[in-house]
Amino acid sequence: MSENTKKKEKRGGFIKGAAIIAAGGFIAKVVGALYRIPLTNLIGGHGIGLYQMVYPVYCLLLTVSATGIPSSIAKLTAERLGKGQSDKPLFKTAIKLFLLIGGVGTLLMCLLAPFLSVAQGSREVTAGYFTLAPSVLLVSAISVFRGYFQGRNNMFPTAVSEITEQVVKVGFGLLFAYLFRDDVEKAVVFLLLAVSISELFALFVMLFFFKRSAFGGITAHVSGDKVSAKSVLRLSIPVTFSAMLIPLSSLLDSVLAVRLLGKYASDAVALYGLFSGGAVTVINLPVSVCYGIAAASVPSVAEAKAKAETGDGKKNSSVRKRLFFALGITALVAAPCALGLYLFAEPAAKIIFRSLKADELITLVRLIKIFSVSALTLSLVQTLSACLTAQGKPKFAALSMLIGVVVKTGVYTVLLQNAEISVFGLAHATNLCYLIAFLLDFIYNIIVSKKSKEN
Repeated sequence: MSENTKKKEKRGGFIKGAAIIAAGGFIAKVVGALYRIPLTNLIGGHGIGLYQMVYPVYCLLLTVSATGIPSSIAKLTAERLGKGQSDKPLFKTAIKLFLLIGGVGTLLMCLLAPFLSVAQGSREVTAGYFTLAPSVLLVSAISVFRGYFQGRNNMFPTAVSEITEQVVKVGFGLLFAYLFRDDVEKAVVFLLLAVSISELFALFVMLFFFKRSAFGGITAHVSGDKVSAKSVLRLSIPVTFSAMLIPLSSLLDSVLAVRLLGKYASDAVALYGLFSGGAVTVINLPVSVCYGIAAASVPSVAEAKAKAETGDGKKNSSVRKRLFFALGITALVAAPCALGLYLFAEPAAKIIFRSLKADELITLVRLIKIFSVSALTLSLVQTLSACLTAQGKPKFAALSMLIGVVVKTGVYTVLLQNAEISVFGLAHATNLCYLIAFLLDFIYNIIVSKKSKEN
């Protein structure tokens, strides 16, 4: 087989993997978004409010499950396979480690449930924390399986498990909401139980694919050294921290930005809601599609790096070429989306948020236009962060995002003081955050890939 043919096959496999993850994530998001319509009709605004008090904890878990742990496990798996070593020792260490961590997390959520509900001013959600707690353990296990398959460049199990999560959650959630529609508090408790049930089904899906795999399909030349828990955590912790920075930053924004807006706006919560629940939701659609490219980048770049280290790497499998290919595909998808959001912000807002008042719609359209550039920059940051993880430098990605978040917070703290700028200052500041993270990640990747090439 010629070098050009091998090159085309690798690129074809990369695009196929990216497309599978992107399709799975997009379908899951659409199902989840449609779920809110009948759910609101069944349990009302108060029920949704109680549900949202506990649900952000699950969203944080999903961030870890979808990005943190799988990316690090995928990198380590691809790296070992690239060196001709077995990935079995790595998987055994990772599953034991994260089952332990997940078990501790489940126990902590149960112990902290009464205190969290009191802090939120709603004791009635205590039972909700208990029913959601098992998902911490389940998500930890699912994350390892997803990383294992992604490291082998098999994205199908991840996509199927993501869709399964949403479909099962929606099915059981609507059933419980209907059965307990006359008792909102009980309905919320069972809605959160539906989340744990959905994670259990997702784990069954991963176990099914794993049994069919059984460490087969790729023949390792040597078993390789045993993998320590410390080496897994050394990579997983910074990757997870980097993934958590955006939701943690949003949590800070929900407190600080609302207080700043409240100094001159009577509808501060509504203004913040138009940004976080409106503009951010719209912008995240193309970003979620581009996540597939980021996920596919990890095993691709990690394999190239491993081959370079063993002296088997060739020009067509260099780290830098794969990096730029992933970056180019991301830009090719995200740039038209960003332009489309800017040009068609008004019809998009009218279709998705039909219940908004006229003045709210005008504000949202302007926010989407301002924020549309982040559909491109955040997608690029996502891919560049994945490439840094693949090269064993996740701390750089975490540092870039941390710097961006700090700058963003400082900028909107100043801008939101001006009533004429209002909530639009938050959109400008967030744009700046992702631009800074993109530029820093790009520089880091060039430096790291250059060293890999020299080595």
